[in-house]
Amino acid sequence: MPTQINQIESDGRVYFRVEGDMYLEDANLLEKLVRETRSSGESEVTIDLADLSFLDSESAAVLRRMESEGMVDIQGIEFFLQSAIDIAERAA
Repeated sequence: MPTQINQIESDGRVYFRVEGDMYLEDANLLEKLVRETRSSGESEVTIDLADLSFLDSESAAVLRRMESEGMVDIQGIEFFLQSAIDIAERAA
């Protein structure tokens, strides 16, 4: 399933809702969008992964790095996705 990234602004916060399968090139695009949003003055950015159906380990590492650098909050992570991010974090 192709990845779809939607940007939504609500309550002074920017949300990126991700749907479908996420691979490294998708995660890199998402990181670019987040950086552009942050550089334009938006300080509160959330990535919503509730509708994500697949996340590879390389993408998990990108998400984890963005979260650990304080660039984003991540919401909507189902159990198996949290496990993938935890594995990527231990491998980094």
